Amino acid sequence: QVQLVESGGGLVQAGGSLRLSCAASGRTDGIYRVGWFRQAPGKERESVARIYRTSGFTYYEDSVKGRFTISMDKAKNTVYLQMNSLKPEDTAVYSCATAPNIAGPFDIWGQGTQVTVSS
Repeated sequence: QVQLVESGGGLVQAGGSLRLSCAASGRTDGIYRVGWFRQAPGKERESVARIYRTSGFTYYEDSVKGRFTISMDKAKNTVYLQMNSLKPEDTAVYSCATAPNIAGPFDIWGQGTQVTVSS
């Protein structure tokens, strides 16, 4: 089983930056994809970005493209989300999740970290 722990959230002014970390432990060799998701109050959870563990291929949703960067440090089993030019609408609980294959659901989730962007 994989365990995920997110960190790095906080309060930042609009235009500022934060870097989130997602540290994986346990049977990490079974991870195929790692994704970052977010959920704002009263809204459904939405995808933000994902990275494919073997190829390093990355994908971003349009809402964060050009502002956020997902990366990974395989030696540390950690995936990062660098968030720049933050906007108040980026305020949400950010969670990372893993999937064991190329197209199936993300089935292991972290507890989430709060990101608040003030205007």
